[in-house]
Amino acid sequence: MALAQVSSNKCSGGYQKVFEHDSTELKCKMKVAVYLPPKAENEKCPVFYWLSGLTCTEQNFITKAGSQQAASEHGIIIVAPDTSPRGCNIEGEDESWDFGTGAGFYVNATQDPWKTNYCMYTYVTEELPRLINANFPADPEKMSISGHSMGGHGALICALKNPGKYKAVSAFAPICNPIQCAWGQKAFSGYLGEDKKTWEAYDATVLAASYSGPQLDILIDQGRDDQFLSASQLLPDNLIAACSEKKIPVVFRLQPYCSLLPTGHVVQRLSDAAV
Repeated sequence: MALAQVSSNKCSGGYQKVFEHDSTELKCKMKVAVYLPPKAENEKCPVFYWLSGLTCTEQNFITKAGSQQAASEHGIIIVAPDTSPRGCNIEGEDESWDFGTGAGFYVNATQDPWKTNYCMYTYVTEELPRLINANFPADPEKMSISGHSMGGHGALICALKNPGKYKAVSAFAPICNPIQCAWGQKAFSGYLGEDKKTWEAYDATVLAASYSGPQLDILIDQGRDDQFLSASQLLPDNLIAACSEKKIPVVFRLQPYCSLLPTGHVVQRLSDAAV
């Protein structure tokens, strides 16, 4: 699968690059950011997949999180894809910030007109790893996944639906129980239809309640003053309760900030990914 380099910048001893490719799953051109640490020049490296939140692109994480220094130190490749298909000329795709463009919700849509392009779940879990493994010195046995808000939701469901695929999973201010919040209900009804039973396949709280795979350690950082926490959009307590019932270890850290991505969270998960 051909990758076209869009940009390349020296960063923390390695290279921060952005590529474009024709996605077979999404049937459009997609951009993906890839950080290559110095270690990648000589040997295979673990891969840390980062899923961004609503309205974001592949640029948000690589310009705001400061993750390249930690990735350089631990010898980890960072992969940050876009958050949705773009330029598909679907009626209504640009009408709201929380549905359509920039809001793919990491599901495989089953409803017209979205089902042709909006298959972000398969893109993230299958097509993108194949692309990365084929074009970079990536260790396919050492993948981890994390994300913020909608992307935190994405990271959690990818790990819960694929037991053993990821060495570590974490999330910052994730949407933990989308079938019970306004964001999730809007997205799921549009992408998946009105049968709420089908929504459960993409809800971390529901998936945790039925999880039967190998031990999965989950780390969640949440800002205490996050307006979306108080607005019941994130619902971390529901996920924690489900994990407790299934004895899935969860480290939940309530932080004194609102919604800025903590560098410490990224460093810790990059370190976990290197194991």
